[in-house]
Amino acid sequence: MVTAQERKRIPMRIARCVVDDEPFFGVIQGESGAEWVAKVKGDPLYTQVEGTGERYELADVRLLAPVIPRSKVIGIGRNYRDHAAEMGSELPATPLMFLIPNTAVVGPGDPVVIPSFTTNCHYEGELAVVISRMCKDVPAAKAHDVILGYTCANDVTDRDLQKSDGQWSRAKGFDTFCPIGPWIETELDGADIEIRTRLEGRTVQEASTKDLIFDIPTLIEAVSQAFTLLPGDVILTGTPAGVGPVEAGQSVEVEIEGIGSLMNPFVRR
Repeated sequence: MVTAQERKRIPMRIARCVVDDEPFFGVIQGESGAEWVAKVKGDPLYTQVEGTGERYELADVRLLAPVIPRSKVIGIGRNYRDHAAEMGSELPATPLMFLIPNTAVVGPGDPVVIPSFTTNCHYEGELAVVISRMCKDVPAAKAHDVILGYTCANDVTDRDLQKSDGQWSRAKGFDTFCPIGPWIETELDGADIEIRTRLEGRTVQEASTKDLIFDIPTLIEAVSQAFTLLPGDVILTGTPAGVGPVEAGQSVEVEIEGIGSLMNPFVRR
């Protein structure tokens, strides 16, 4: 048996899957290219991680978003110098935060639906941090105590609405605008890992988290000063340079070293 407090110390890749219309949590096992899923009882955020004895080949399950935040997704803007520069923006003196509703979250392979009135939809590949427990006012030195793990994210943005609205909730919060996945990697050092975004197979973003203006412990300290964080809350850590438009009929892949790849097609409503 593994308690909720102990589980983050044990390397796991936690996934949400569905087989025959039945959703369940599982732990990804096996080497790359030969993975399989060990089904577990309940939700690993709240219960002991205990296998059921059932297993499935990864190819035989449909992966869902590995977590649907019970409370919120917190986005961080302009957290790479080169991205701030390409947007013509000043560097923030403190982490620039915005909220995304949990209804924006979708999983691997799910279509991102571009609203009919959107004419300038952009991809933004990012590393996402998943919070393990309720916490408030977490000092940076203790930040890793509240991290369950990491996953890939695409902070999809209606760039025109972002400019016209002045605040970013609508531009970044449409249904399906926050794909995350493919699973939560619990054993990862997020301080220096490579992020790549591909549009139709062409690399458009490439950077390392060592280039973050505000590193992950600093972000958790700042975010937890503003908000009480709950189990399953997600912090998007910011996107590097190379953002750009994506059209209906195209696909975007976010690949992060040590985690895997998140691929989503884009469609027009």
